Amino acid sequence: MTASLALDPARTALVLVDLMDRIVALPLEPRKGTDVLAVAEELANAFRAAGALVVLVRVERPGVAEQPPGSDLAPGLPHDGDVEIVKRTIGGFQGTGLDDRLRRHGVTTLVFGGIATNLGVESTARAAGDLGYDLVFVEDAMAALTGAEHEASVRLDFPRLGTVVRAGEVRFAAGGAEG
Repeated sequence: MTASLALDPARTALVLVDLMDRIVALPLEPRKGTDVLAVAEELANAFRAAGALVVLVRVERPGVAEQPPGSDLAPGLPHDGDVEIVKRTIGGFQGTGLDDRLRRHGVTTLVFGGIATNLGVESTARAAGDLGYDLVFVEDAMAALTGAEHEASVRLDFPRLGTVVRAGEVRFAAGGAEG
């Protein structure tokens, strides 16, 4: 992990994956879903205050008439001006238009949080890396179904794809708000 990371709010987006009641409520490790949500909300507020884009990705099950209860984004998380993406695969890019939306905003760096670390977050991040985005992973804004899955992503995979930080290390450069 790094001591501090200065981001350009005009070129950076926070991407929060699957922060929906039914997923936040799962038994997660190394922290509870409610703890992940609290950190994610703080990050989102800091990004909004700095003028950076906030992207909220949620999953819908394909081929069903009605989504299960708790399939909306966690109450209080979405705000006006956020981009909401609905995915029907593990990752947030396939068939969602996310890349086009990010490029229209001039985004080159993506900061990730969400559930599950090794599934939705990692799949979305891998696609983003393939598309040329710079990647940042906020370790304390994520959790998985097991501690081992979370740790494998955070310690083995994410450092190869980008920079791993904690929420308190995220800062905005030149006139932006601090996270």
